Parts: sequence; structure tokens; C-alpha cells
Amino acid sequence: MEKDILLKQIIESWNTNNRINLFLIDKISNEGMLCTFSKRGGRNVTRQFAHIHNNRVWHLQRRAKELSEGLSVFESKEEPNKKTLIKHLNQSAKQFDIYFRDILDEKPKRKTFHKGVIAYLSYFVSHESHHRGSILLTLKECGHKLDSDTSMAIWNWDKI
Repeated sequence: MEKDILLKQIIESWNTNNRINLFLIDKISNEGMLCTFSKRGGRNVTRQFAHIHNNRVWHLQRRAKELSEGLSVFESKEEPNKKTLIKHLNQSAKQFDIYFRDILDEKPKRKTFHKGVIAYLSYFVSHESHHRGSILLTLKECGHKLDSDTSMAIWNWDKI
């Protein structure tokens, strides 16, 4: 596969993954964002989205330090509002967009998994999908289940 086509597909996959997170934040009520069914102080919905952003920043700090500069992480118990979450997720997504481009351009000082950039992208999509699943289950169990159109829309990667 030609490098330009591969790059385009990686970037589109990454950006679609981020759009799904933003779509869900938009569709979840403010009350739903505070839902948790943890009895031990586990993450509520808001803090799960904050964790997604933090995980991105932590990886950039280890694998492309200068791309993490200017990105902040949320404190473990911090509950940012939707606007702040969206802003931070967009910032970290943009830096990963640059990171993936740099990897394929073989820019020095860019580290990835030993198995390569596709495995690394897959890790992030899997990690963030895991949290989206947890978020949807939390909402359901707490009485804030999303409508079926919204729940199904996150699987239509050709349209989102």
C-alpha cells in the first residue's frame, strides 16, 4: 500500500475515533456525565473522558515529548465540564494527528510500539472504545441510557 494512502487512512481512523468521543459527550446529559455505579470512588462518566485525554498526553510525554508540551492533564478527581473536555480531547487528538504523520515520515525521536504504528493506533482505538463501552453501561445502569439511534451511530464510521 502506498505510504500516502496508509497515512490518510490512519489519520482518518484516528480522527473518527475522536469524533465518536465528542459525539457522545454532546449526547450525554449533564446529569449523565456525573453518573457512576462504582461504590469505591471509581471514575464517573466525566472522569472516564478525562482519563482518555490524560492517557493520550502520557503517551506523548513518553514517545514524542515536544508534542505533549502545552497539553495539561486532569487531576484524578477533577470533573471538567463538557466544553473543557471537548477542548482538551481536540487538543490531544490534534497532537496525535501530528505524531502519526511524523511516524510515517520517519521523523527522529518518535517512538511507537515495536509492532509498529498500526498496532499503536489499534491500542488507542481499543482503549478508548473500552471506556466508551463502560460509559454506555454506566449510563444504562444509572437510568440515563442513550437512545438507540445514538448508541448505533457510534458504529457507523463511514458517517461519523
